[in-house]
Amino acid sequence: MAVAIRLRREGNKDRPFYRVVVTDSRARREGPYIEQVGTYDPMAAKDNSNLDLEKVESWLGKGAKPSETVASLIRRARKAAASAG
Repeated sequence: MAVAIRLRREGNKDRPFYRVVVTDSRARREGPYIEQVGTYDPMAAKDNSNLDLEKVESWLGKGAKPSETVASLIRRARKAAASAG
């Protein structure tokens, strides 16, 4: 089974909100998922994403492939964690 880390759209029309989920790559966007590892709110001005880096690293270690957007969110979260700690 190919596992992907990608965005799952939530929210209302014209007010998107996304959950970062680990899912089977063949599942549809709003379909079932294995685990939620964070959130992303593109409408927020600052600090618009929240990722559990421990869970993300665990899934990446198991071979999960992040989407382009999720990969950029992971890079940004790692950079923020390095500067904070």
